[in-house]
Amino acid sequence: MSSRGASIEGVTLRDRAVHLERADALVLADTHLGRDEASNVQLRMGEDTDIVERVGVLLERFEPAELVVAGDLLHSFEGVPRGVRESLGDLRTAAEAADAHVVVTPGNHDTMLADLWDGPTVDAYTLADGDREVVVCHGHEDPAGMDADLYVVGHDHPTIEIEGQRRACYLHGRECYRGADLLMLPSFTRLAAGAPVNGMGTADFMSPLVTDADLLRPTVRDERADETLAFPPLGRFREML
Repeated sequence: MSSRGASIEGVTLRDRAVHLERADALVLADTHLGRDEASNVQLRMGEDTDIVERVGVLLERFEPAELVVAGDLLHSFEGVPRGVRESLGDLRTAAEAADAHVVVTPGNHDTMLADLWDGPTVDAYTLADGDREVVVCHGHEDPAGMDADLYVVGHDHPTIEIEGQRRACYLHGRECYRGADLLMLPSFTRLAAGAPVNGMGTADFMSPLVTDADLLRPTVRDERADETLAFPPLGRFREML
């Protein structure tokens, strides 16, 4: 049902993020900093520290010119959870150490972003990736007036259920949004349960950029095995269930 070594042209998948090779940009989405503090737990679970450390590893590996966060950098709609300011400072420090320019495209959770982040923000960010244009945005709103060959979004936290276990997955569809390709990233935070896409149709997705779910192909990155596993597009995948 899956194929090994599947790839998306010019895109490297790693640890719930992507490196756009020709644009020399690392893109990730849905860090939801402060989510563990907002959860109903007595002690923080160290998720913010884990996120900053993993971003640091990716920056060291790819040495990108830019780090683009495709929305929901923060989790809380109101107030500033304990430790979030420090986490943002650590994230900025990691990017500066890697000489990476940071851009945030705010998501629906980022209502407090202006109070915490003084770096560049833009609703949708355009990257020149070789001979194609890439638009990065959160995906909760249609990027009106922004034409591209590839749209990279987050927002829906896609996962796929394999033998009863949920695994974070990427979704990639060719010519499925305004005649352009769409790449949806999994949530970078590992605390998000995610939405299992196995049986999802177009209407089940929150992002308006998903206009034909049948064309979206789930891809899972197994970091331990250093393998990338691609599954059939959802239109075919549902028929196999």
